[in-house]
Amino acid sequence: MTLATCSCGQTQFELAGTPIASAACHCASCRTAAARFVQLGAPSVLDADGGVPLTLVRKDRVRCVSGHEHLRAYRLTETTKTRRVLARCCNSPMFIDPGAHWLSFFHDRLGSHAPPIEMRLSRVSTAPPSDGVPSSTTISPRLVWRIFRAWAAMGFRTPKLEPIEEAQFSAHARETTA
Repeated sequence: MTLATCSCGQTQFELAGTPIASAACHCASCRTAAARFVQLGAPSVLDADGGVPLTLVRKDRVRCVSGHEHLRAYRLTETTKTRRVLARCCNSPMFIDPGAHWLSFFHDRLGSHAPPIEMRLSRVSTAPPSDGVPSSTTISPRLVWRIFRAWAAMGFRTPKLEPIEEAQFSAHARETTA
């Protein structure tokens, strides 16, 4: 069992089993959302190579043990399916919910239990990554296979999360999150 915790410890999730994968995403959406989190007063979720390190976990293996009331989900636009969830108690980015059968937890939330990054996705830089992790300019077929295999193991179900208060990122204004 791994614990994903906000910075102040009020919001905690238990993560059971082996993660689907551990990757750093360099897509425009992840980088834009990272900048918007900073506008809300959150710490940066970008790594040294400009990617967002994430650990993908099956939704049926995630349980909120405390602090659900602190969660707020943000979408980049009104029509965006993907939600990025912040713990308002201390402005900690917690996870990304793509509206599928998994959640992508920000590595900082797992502390020393975060698995090493296995791949870098949607990376457009031609310079080799500083950590030597394999990178691609698209989504890795290996990652797609792992996601599909996890879904099959779940009986092709997509569990629902408890409702989370929703908000929309403001492109310019700093919002209060307290």
